[in-house]
Amino acid sequence: MAGRFAGKVVFVTGGSRGIGKGIVQLFAEEGAKVAFIDLNEESLSETTSELKDKGYQVYSRVASVTEADQVEDAMKEAYDTFGSIDILVNNAGVIRDNLLFKMTDSDWQMVMDVHLKGSFNAARAAQKYMVEKKYGRIISISSTSALGNRGQANYATAKAGLQGFTKTLAIELGKYGITANAVAPGFIETEMTKETASRIGISFDDLIHASVSKIPVGRSGKPSDIANTVAFFADEKSSFVNGQVIYVAGGPKA
Repeated sequence: MAGRFAGKVVFVTGGSRGIGKGIVQLFAEEGAKVAFIDLNEESLSETTSELKDKGYQVYSRVASVTEADQVEDAMKEAYDTFGSIDILVNNAGVIRDNLLFKMTDSDWQMVMDVHLKGSFNAARAAQKYMVEKKYGRIISISSTSALGNRGQANYATAKAGLQGFTKTLAIELGKYGITANAVAPGFIETEMTKETASRIGISFDDLIHASVSKIPVGRSGKPSDIANTVAFFADEKSSFVNGQVIYVAGGPKA
């Protein structure tokens, strides 16, 4: 199948819903062989079926990014299935929002583990294959929350941490033909932002309306907006773009 990513293999964490699913779909449509992991078994099998029904080459399995051996096993299986790991997208994420004085130890630790340890586990597993091939793209999903956001001391810290992680990978891995970059979404309509609406006690429509009123382009973001930016970083032609963060928020951030 022809396409911008024909012959490439992409591995996406948290790939069965929301932004992750949008990323997986775009790569599949653009000719890549797609591998993804997720903890949500139901949405994983749904997304896998949808993609296979369209004739795409797909590998998926239930795995937790916080368990290094599960990530390594999934990566090896994807490699054995498709013969390569060319692009890694660190997308898996959770929110446990609360004001600092109400935030529990587990609220803090869970968010750190999924975003930071999860991205570390996946990047460490993927780089072996990329270094050997002297080619790779590692793209991590940060957030505008990295700039600070009320009720998100944990999430903001983790998403800012991913930017430091990205820049360090860029320095260490650049000589092997591997670039590392990050995409920092603003308000995107996903299951996660629906959870935010219910947490603060308003309807999702009201949250969208309130958010759009502050976005210069006058609309909310969709998973495809993030997927398009990930694809820019993943492109072979983007080999001189390394260690960068693009805020995809409908207006100036950072």
